Amino acid sequence: MDTPVVPSRVAGATPSFVDYPVAPDGAPNVVVVVLDDVGFAQLGCFGSTISTPNIDRLAARGLRYNRFHVTAVCSASRAALLTGRNHHAVGMGVTEEAALGFPGYTGRIPTSAATVARVLRDGGYNTMAVGKWHLAPKTDYSAAGPYRHWPLAMGFEKYYGFLGAETSQWAPELVRDNTHVDPPRTPEEGYHLTEDLVDEAIRMVQDQQQAEARKPFFLYVAPGAAHAPHQVAEEWVEPYAGAFDGGWEAWRQQVFERQVAAGIVPEDTVLPERPAWIPDWEELPDDQRRLFARYMEVFAGFMTHTDHHLGRLFDYLEERGIADDTLVIVTSDNGASGEGGTTGTLNEAAGWLGNGESVEESLERIDDIGGHDGYNHYPFGWAWAGNTPLRLWKRYSWLGGVRTPLILDWGARVRTPGAVRDQFCHAVDVYGTVLEAAGLAAPASVDGVTQQPVDGGSMLPSIDDAGAAEHRKVQYFEMMGSRGIYADGWKAVTDYVANQFGEREVLGGSHDFATDRWSLFRLTDDFSEAVDVADQHPDVVRRLEELWWAEAGRNQVLPLFEFPDSMVHMHPGAYPPPQRAWYTPGGGPIHDSQLPMTVGGFEMRARIVVPEGGVEGVITAIGDRHGGWGWYLLEGRPVATFALFSGPVRLACPDPLTPGPHELALQYLPGAEPRAALLVDGEERASAALPGLFFFPNLSTAGIGMFVGRDQGFAVGDDYRPPFAFTGDLLEVELVAGRPGARPDDETRLRAAVASD
Repeated sequence: MDTPVVPSRVAGATPSFVDYPVAPDGAPNVVVVVLDDVGFAQLGCFGSTISTPNIDRLAARGLRYNRFHVTAVCSASRAALLTGRNHHAVGMGVTEEAALGFPGYTGRIPTSAATVARVLRDGGYNTMAVGKWHLAPKTDYSAAGPYRHWPLAMGFEKYYGFLGAETSQWAPELVRDNTHVDPPRTPEEGYHLTEDLVDEAIRMVQDQQQAEARKPFFLYVAPGAAHAPHQVAEEWVEPYAGAFDGGWEAWRQQVFERQVAAGIVPEDTVLPERPAWIPDWEELPDDQRRLFARYMEVFAGFMTHTDHHLGRLFDYLEERGIADDTLVIVTSDNGASGEGGTTGTLNEAAGWLGNGESVEESLERIDDIGGHDGYNHYPFGWAWAGNTPLRLWKRYSWLGGVRTPLILDWGARVRTPGAVRDQFCHAVDVYGTVLEAAGLAAPASVDGVTQQPVDGGSMLPSIDDAGAAEHRKVQYFEMMGSRGIYADGWKAVTDYVANQFGEREVLGGSHDFATDRWSLFRLTDDFSEAVDVADQHPDVVRRLEELWWAEAGRNQVLPLFEFPDSMVHMHPGAYPPPQRAWYTPGGGPIHDSQLPMTVGGFEMRARIVVPEGGVEGVITAIGDRHGGWGWYLLEGRPVATFALFSGPVRLACPDPLTPGPHELALQYLPGAEPRAALLVDGEERASAALPGLFFFPNLSTAGIGMFVGRDQGFAVGDDYRPPFAFTGDLLEVELVAGRPGARPDDETRLRAAVASD
C-alpha cells in the first residue's frame, strides 16, 4: 500500500521564489554631481583662474560639453535632469518657493514622470542622494510631510541633506531619510556642510559596495555650493588675496583668453562688451573695489573648497577600484547668480526685499564676509564675469542663465580624454544618457501610472564620435517671463526684465510681455549670443516666436509667471497654517510652514516652573543673527532678541523670576508704531520698538524651523551660545497668530492678515 502524501510536509512541495530586479551585465555605477549657481566660466577646466584641480582632473580623463543647457533656476533644472521631461511639463515652472495653482507651476512632480532614480532602483540599482533637494514644496518640509515629494518617495533609498533652496554652510537644517536631524558638529567645532555631505556620500558608497559590490549604484550629489551664502574658512580664501583686484572686466578678458586657448570656445567667438548696467571697475572708488574684490575672493575660496571635497569622493572611487566602471557627470543647475545686486550684500535675505546694507555698512563688516557672521552674496558684476563669454545670468533665458559646464567621464569608454564636445544638449538629456548607459529603457508605466513622454535623448553617441549628429533640434526656454527658443542652430530670446531684485531699475529691456522684443542669434556661427541678427531675418524671428508658443502650449508654460501677481495663486498645501498651536520641548524643529502666521502679529505664551537656584535657557528660537527671534531666560530674567534686517532689537525684564510657576508671554504688536513686549504673569515688564522689517520665516528659502527648549546653529544675538537648553521645567508653549488684544470686530481684517484657518 502506497504511503499517502501529506500536504504539510516539504517532500513533494514546489517552491516559488520572488524575482529581484538585477541590473543588466556591464551596467556602470553612476555619479551625478549638480553644482549650484556655478557659471560657465567658474571652473578651471572651463577657463577660470579659480583653482578646481579635482574637477579639472575628471575633465582631463573625460569630456567637456560646451553647449549644455539648463533652465535658469535650480528646482526647474533638477526636475528636468531627474525626470527627462521639460520643467513645466512636470509642474516645476519656477522654484519651490512659488508653487502655484497652475499645471506648469505646481511644484509637485507628478507620478507620471518617475525619476531616473526610481527607474534605476526598479532596474536593479541601489540609489542614494546627498545635498540639496529643492523638489518638494515648502508646505511639505515639516515633520508631518506629506512625504510624497521627498527623496525617498521619489526613488532614492537613502538621503542626507537639506530640503530647501539654500542653507547656512556652518549651521544647516538637515534631514536624514525622512527625519530632521542635528548636524554632527557645531560651527565652533569647525563644521562645514560640503565636507559633511561628501563624508556621507563616501560612507554610502562604502556601505553599499562592502555589502554587494556586484550591484551597481546611482549616487546623486548636490552640494549647497556655490549658491549664496558663500561661506568658507579663511584658510581657503587667503590664497586668493589680491587675485581679483583688477576687477570683473580684466578678469573676464583673462578668462576669455584662457577659454579660447583651451578650445572651450571657438577662436572666432565675440566677447560682448560690458553692458551699461555693469559698473566700470576703473570708475569705482577704491573702497568699493576693495569690498567687491573681497566678495569674489571668498567665492573663489568656496569653489576651491568644494572641489577639494569632491576630490575626496573621486579619490575614493579610484581607491576602491571602481572609477573606470563609474559614469560620472558634473554640471551646474544654472548660470552664475546676480542676486547679490549691484554692490553685493552680507545678508542675502535682506537683499531680496530691497533692504540690503549700504556700501559703507558693508565696508565696516568686510572681515565678516565668508565667516560665521556673514550670509553674503557677491555683486552682479562677478556673475556677469562668471558666465564669460555669455550674456546675463541666472533666471534669464539668455545663454548666461541657461548654458553651464558639463563634464562626463566613463573610464576607458572615453577614447579621446580631455576633448571638447559641441553638440547642443539639455538637462533633460541626462536622464536618457544614464538609462542608456545602464542598459535600461524608460518604462511605459510605473505603479500602474502611464508615464508621460520623455523629452530628453541621450548624449552617449557623442562619447565615441565627436561628429555625432545633434539629437536636440528644438528646445524652448522660459523662466519668470524671460523667454527663448533654440531651433536648428538659431536661438531667439526676449528682452523681458523680471520685477525682482530691483533689476528693472538698472537692466535695460521690456517690463511687459506685450512689448517684448525678440533678438535672434545664429548660434552655429555665434557662440556667445553676441550679434543680434533679428532685423536681417524677420521671417526667422516670426517662425521661432510661433514655435515658442507651440512649445509653451505643449509643455504647460501658460499663464506666464509674473512677480508679484502670480504669488496670489500660491498653493496653500494640505494644511494651511493654524491660528494657534501648542508645543513642548524635546523634539526637532517645527517648520515655519506649519507655524501660525506671525506677519499680522502674534503672542507666544509659556508655562514654566522656576526651580530653587534660578533658571536660564531658550524658550523658543527661530532663525539666527541674519533674521529671526529668540526668547530665553538669562540669569533668570526673560529676554527677547529680534534680528531685524537693520540690526538686532533686544528687550529684557529688569528682575529675575522668583522660584515657582509662571506664565510668560512674548508679543509682537504691528501697526503705525510696531513694538514687542514681554509679560510676566500677565503684567508687561519690558517693551521695545521694532522699526523696519524683521524676519518672517516664510520669506526664507531655506528649511527654517522653530526650536522649543533649545537652539541650534547660531543664536540671534550674543547673549548665549546654542544649544542653551532650558534648565527649569518648560511645560508648554502656545503660539497664537494675530495682533494681541485684537477686538472681535477686527476679525475679518485679522483673518486676512494672518491667513488663518
